[in-house]
Amino acid sequence: MSFTARVKDELSRLDGRCDACSYAELSAIVRVCGTLTLSGRARHSIRVSTETGAVARTMIRLTHELFDLETPLTVRRSNLHKARNYLIEIPEQDKLAAALVRLGIVTPDAGLVGGVPEGLLARRCCKEAFVRGAFMAGGFIADPRGDFHLEIAVAGDELAHGIRALLAELGVKARLNRRRGTPVLYLKSFEDISLLLCLMGARRSARAIESVRKVKSLKNDVNRRVNAELANQARSTGAALRQLQLIDEADRLIGVRRLPPALEEFCVMRRRHPDVSFAQLGRLFVPPVSKSALYHRVLRLQDVVEESAGRRSRAGGGKAQLASGRRPPRDGTGS
Repeated sequence: MSFTARVKDELSRLDGRCDACSYAELSAIVRVCGTLTLSGRARHSIRVSTETGAVARTMIRLTHELFDLETPLTVRRSNLHKARNYLIEIPEQDKLAAALVRLGIVTPDAGLVGGVPEGLLARRCCKEAFVRGAFMAGGFIADPRGDFHLEIAVAGDELAHGIRALLAELGVKARLNRRRGTPVLYLKSFEDISLLLCLMGARRSARAIESVRKVKSLKNDVNRRVNAELANQARSTGAALRQLQLIDEADRLIGVRRLPPALEEFCVMRRRHPDVSFAQLGRLFVPPVSKSALYHRVLRLQDVVEESAGRRSRAGGGKAQLASGRRPPRDGTGS
């Protein structure tokens, strides 16, 4: 079962918090995935087509409970997509015209209501029920293990703008786009999706995406830490390599044993431990030496090498080439 089907199955098992909620929910279902046929004044029929069994079950249950209308159901299977399609027909019957007026789909004088039926949505719970019906009829939510994405496809710009305003009133920010000429309301933020699921009553599904979000956050944090550690290791390795090149140059020009004791000690320890960071290297000294002190020893060694190379250059009439011609960078790695 897809995540969308799981959410809709959860929603289909909810009851409205007041008597008017069921009318609001049924109105939204009929508006979003139903087709109204007019065959004369006050002569109507409705066809509702859906691929979700939970939607078909809710549609039939509410229609029977609220209006006791006949609702023949046909189940068809697509040979191409191997999916079921549920076709619910509400044929012309005496009670249908009054039901459509009660649902805010047509006016008492048989005119069509284009947008959201304001008369049905006096209470907040009824507004939430209307959004629930709209999502069940035309909604999709991606598996949260991928991207966070929820959308509701509706028929007609007026209804789309009405639902968007309704969502904004409930605290949910939805964007409006068009796909193949059909208005689509969509959410990309985890916070808005989670809030909408809770408002519609799908609290179990909201907890599921919250759990997935925590796992994603943990994985992202681990990846950031690993990447930072790898970058630190790369910087540390590069700094150590430049220090070893400087030590080799000092050994060639002067000889490590002829250096001042502090510099000789640094050269011996760095050659002995070529792969460790400055902080780790400092802890190996007896007594331990700070990173700052080690860095100053490297600067002093750089100056000694440059002075020695300069004297040799003047004596030999040429220009000595150093392995490192600039100040060594600080080792930015931690302990």
